[in-house]
Parts: sequence; C-alpha cells; structure tokens
Amino acid sequence: MKTYKRVLSIAGSDSGGGAGIQADLKSISACGCFAMTAITAVTAQNTLGVKAIEPLPVQVIEAQIRACLDDIGADTVKIGMLHSVEVIRTITRVLADYPIKHIVVDPVMVATSGDLLVQKEAIIVLQKELFPLATLITPNIYEIEILSGKKIQTQEDLYLAIPALKKVGARNVLLKAGHLECEEITDVLIDCTNDQEYRYPSKKIDTPNTHGTGCSLSSAITAYLAHDLPLEQAVATALQYLHGAIETAAEYRIGHGHGAIHHFYQWWE
Repeated sequence: MKTYKRVLSIAGSDSGGGAGIQADLKSISACGCFAMTAITAVTAQNTLGVKAIEPLPVQVIEAQIRACLDDIGADTVKIGMLHSVEVIRTITRVLADYPIKHIVVDPVMVATSGDLLVQKEAIIVLQKELFPLATLITPNIYEIEILSGKKIQTQEDLYLAIPALKKVGARNVLLKAGHLECEEITDVLIDCTNDQEYRYPSKKIDTPNTHGTGCSLSSAITAYLAHDLPLEQAVATALQYLHGAIETAAEYRIGHGHGAIHHFYQWWE
C-alpha cells in the first residue's frame, strides 16, 4: 500500500493567499508531499500589507495539531507565525509528544511590508525554547537584524552577522538574502553543530511579486526533508524551486503591491 510523505504546517492564515498557511499548502503540495495545517492566527492581509490580526485560542491550536498527528501523523513539521509566548510554549509542549523527524522554524517576526507580526517578548521565548528543537531556522534580513542586533544592508553585512547567528540556539540556520538590494545574492546555511557553511549564490530577479517567498521556501525545505534529502541538498533543491516560482511569477500581475509567487509553475502551462 502506498503512503504519502506528510508535512504539517503550523502558521498564520493569509487572506490574500500569497503567504502563511496558504503559501505553505501550495509549496508543500508542489514539492510532492501531503500538506496539513494548524492555523495559529487569522490575518486580514493582501498584497499591500497586514490590515488586522486575530489570534486563535491556544486550545484550538493544540486541538488542530493533535487531530492531525494522532490520526495522520507527520514526517516533518514547518512552523511559521507564532504571535505570543503562550502559543510558542503550547506548540513546544505538544510536539514533544510525537516522533517528528525534522522541525523547520521560519521565525516570522516582520512582514515584507515592515509590519511586526509577533509580540516582542515572544522573540526571546522563540530563541530559548523553540529554536533548540528545530533542525533548521530560516530568518530573513529583518529577522537576522533582530536576532543578531546588527544592521544588514549588504551581502558583507550578512556575512558579518554569521557569528551572532551561531549563538541563537539553533542547530542550523539559513540566512536568507532575498531582501538585499543587489543584483547577486547569496543565501548562507550555517551548520552550528559542526561549524560549517554552505553558500547558495543566485541572481536576484527584478519583480514586485515576492509576497510569501519566506513561507514558501521554508515549506519547500520541510517537504524535501520529508523526502529524506540531506539538509544541504534539501535547501539547494528548495531554493531552485523558489527561484523558478519567482521567475515565472514575474510575468504576472496580481493586486497592487507585492504579488505572490507562482507556486505551481512546474505544472501549469
């Protein structure tokens, strides 16, 4: 009997469909896995920004996770927007009850629009209690600045932040360079346990359609880890997928701000 590679996403909902749970569902499915969700918060959001956030009760979040894992199970788990200390601690406690091979944490703190999406005290708890459980965390430039305390404006600035990121409590950290204003960017995977680095250079695509890139990348990595790829290969394959999704989406226009990427570019004509 055949079975699926199963991925659970724990994150916030994006009403505009470009980021959050909606992007996770699309990316996980496009990368060949069965996607499940546990919604942590509902946002009123579109290509122009976040209009409102309504957190879900922690008991509802816990019930969603247990409903999925008690019956279907999961090979890997992706965690996105966790807005409060109570939510972080609930998820950490619940996941300890299940045999999950890999947990990928996208520490969603700031939206592409610049909106702060989490309580400030939650950032400290993320570092101390959730990061140590994760196979990988995937901060973007804004989140690297928060975690490192350094301003990141150039590729060299990102490299200079690496020593600080090695101390945030995670086993592996992917420093995402996508928000840098330069033609060539390099994402950096840090293996904090073995003190190794893997660099992934690429040409930046000039397009406004970048909404949900972080969510989509972390979900793709989680999917490829479910397929049992080694971490550095899962990251490389996910970056290749994301690059194609951004490149294809550049030909489209949706909304009046940062449009979504084309998650299913490999399947649509």
